Amino acid sequence: MAVFDLEQLDARRAYGLLARVVLPRPIALVSSMDSDGVGNLAPFSFFNLGGMNPPSVMFCPLNDRQGVNKDTVRNIRQTGEYTISLVTRGMANRMNEASWTYPPGVDEFDQVGFTRAPSIKVAPGRVAESPVSMELRLFQLVQHGEGPLASNYIIGEVVQLHVDDRLLRDGLPDHRQLDLIGRLGGDDYCHVA
Repeated sequence: MAVFDLEQLDARRAYGLLARVVLPRPIALVSSMDSDGVGNLAPFSFFNLGGMNPPSVMFCPLNDRQGVNKDTVRNIRQTGEYTISLVTRGMANRMNEASWTYPPGVDEFDQVGFTRAPSIKVAPGRVAESPVSMELRLFQLVQHGEGPLASNYIIGEVVQLHVDDRLLRDGLPDHRQLDLIGRLGGDDYCHVA
């Protein structure tokens, strides 16, 4: 069995190893706005459910290769509000395009052609093409590490949940009908059936 001492590896090598074994990962398509109202949309596969009292989820944007926070982190730190839309197979190509590097001030909604749906309790819009979206308020942002690929754990309280009513069975979302994808290692994805 191969053994890797992650304390002795650089961050990129550790990322390459761990991102290929912690699988599958759900994808959070996060919409945020800066304090001037400029939108941002970006996918993150370091995402999961948290607690239920209050309902919470977390996702973790890594710093870029220069050690700089992504727009999503800066926006949420400024405003304390964001949305998360889940990603279906039909959304995959545009979701990937939203992950490209755009200059600050460029709204990925406009660049990739997703439709912005209004939120009820927070300012950032939701992705209308998604069957499930959450409105969130920031509970805590925890920085872990410094420099390139350092972590920014964003813990949010879910204040509103939107589910396509065609996907409800006995008042609950039917996961078999959601058509969601998850991230695997590299550029590979899986489909939730």
